[in-house]
Amino acid sequence: MKFTSATPGRIFVLRLEDGEILHETVEAFTREQGIRAAALIVLGGADEGSKLVVGPAEARSSPVVPMEHILAGTCESTGVGTVFPDAEGKPVLHMHIACGRKGSTVTGCVRRGVKVWQVMEIILWELNGTDAKRVLDPATGFELLQPSPL
Repeated sequence: MKFTSATPGRIFVLRLEDGEILHETVEAFTREQGIRAAALIVLGGADEGSKLVVGPAEARSSPVVPMEHILAGTCESTGVGTVFPDAEGKPVLHMHIACGRKGSTVTGCVRRGVKVWQVMEIILWELNGTDAKRVLDPATGFELLQPSPL
């Protein structure tokens, strides 16, 4: 395990609107507000055609080949995530959401494009005093969170 500490900063309440792309909107907001790192929760509607990464095609392949799931209908959704900068300093959202419709639910990462259906609400907590960033891991192809030592 690797860790560092952070202190709470500003808290933002956001309402995303119909048709916005979740990760694109959050990343643009963090850039505009000068937010380097954050934790967030989301709830609302995910539109049909939204794409989720739902796991690796094979558990221990290298590099990892992600599987994609496309939502067949609009869904209720909720999730949690973090924002940390990549190696170039660009904020990157890593968020997993659960999307349900009738008796079926799918959970996955939003990085392929989750489109808002009508509305999504987000509470975003800015994290200050941390140098943690996402660094490319050649073995997996993931940009892994690298906390700076205390």
